[in-house]
Amino acid sequence: MHNSLNNLIEIQKEIQLKINELNNSIKIPQIIAVTKTHPMSNILPLIKHGHLDFGENKVQEAIVKWQDIKKTFPNLNLHMIGKLQSNKVKHAISLFDYIHSLDNEKLANKIALEQAKQDKKPKIFIQVNLENEDQKAGINRSELHDFYKFCKNLKLNIIGTMCIPPNTSEGNDYFLEMNKINQELNFKDLSMGMSGDYLNAIKNNTTYVRIGSKIFGNRA
Repeated sequence: MHNSLNNLIEIQKEIQLKINELNNSIKIPQIIAVTKTHPMSNILPLIKHGHLDFGENKVQEAIVKWQDIKKTFPNLNLHMIGKLQSNKVKHAISLFDYIHSLDNEKLANKIALEQAKQDKKPKIFIQVNLENEDQKAGINRSELHDFYKFCKNLKLNIIGTMCIPPNTSEGNDYFLEMNKINQELNFKDLSMGMSGDYLNAIKNNTTYVRIGSKIFGNRA
């Protein structure tokens, strides 16, 4: 068995054990296998095993890597998890099924125009920056409700929120607050948790975890 597939299966077991330990009705989250910089030779074992959700950070890399593969495997879900530049929206709408990083009105307007042209509506998460960190993208907590209304008026398919906790945090308090925000907005989906903190995210009802290095190893 390929290392990447073995790693994915072990993570799935670990997640199931954590949910059993919590002893409640927490939904098993979808694992987004983050494939940025990794070759298709390491990814295909997961695809052939039946894994459907994969994440990329850059539109150009995703086009080269995934355009043909998605034609061969049309059930795959490709997630844009990195910063999306407005000049890449046309290609992103064409290729991606999910966008996890909506964080400003200019980008929202561009997505709205492009999805109408292509007659395709990706599922979108609003990225939230709870600590107002200058180096990170995301909507401030105080602006989130108004921004969501703005997106609804554009008829964007907003399904939840996404966050990247501060590097100094293991995520517990941050994830707790994000879960609260998601419930306030009546979202069913929540995108949080990465290789180092996904078990903490699961305790707070995340429905998508974004795991790269723990599946594929260090970036190529």
